[in-house]
Amino acid sequence: MSLTGGNRNDVTQLLTLLDKIPPAAGVVGRPRRRPDSLFADRGYDHDKYRRLLWQRGIRPVIARRGEPHGSGLGVFRYVVERTIAWLHGFRRLRIRWERRDDIHEAFLGLATCLITYRHVQRLC
Repeated sequence: MSLTGGNRNDVTQLLTLLDKIPPAAGVVGRPRRRPDSLFADRGYDHDKYRRLLWQRGIRPVIARRGEPHGSGLGVFRYVVERTIAWLHGFRRLRIRWERRDDIHEAFLGLATCLITYRHVQRLC
């Protein structure tokens, strides 16, 4: 995970994030190291990043600026927005007060464990 300041543009961290994706086990054979496609909103609509994704063998599915909604990306984006809202339910994570990255990441991990525990309790 790469932790940056809150005033950084998300698109500048796109390639760093892709490089840190762990291998995903699945079918028999070598584990996958990169996704087939990348879903993103209009903030990532830059030809430079589209080109870099194609060079890595990743198909960009990025909404275009200036075009009406209806690309279908909202279905996938909802999952991310909902998860961020759950994390913001923990007051300590709404605003980052810790100066040290490891402490902030520990609170993120703890919040993730608590969220998972709550959902498992609902299933039982």
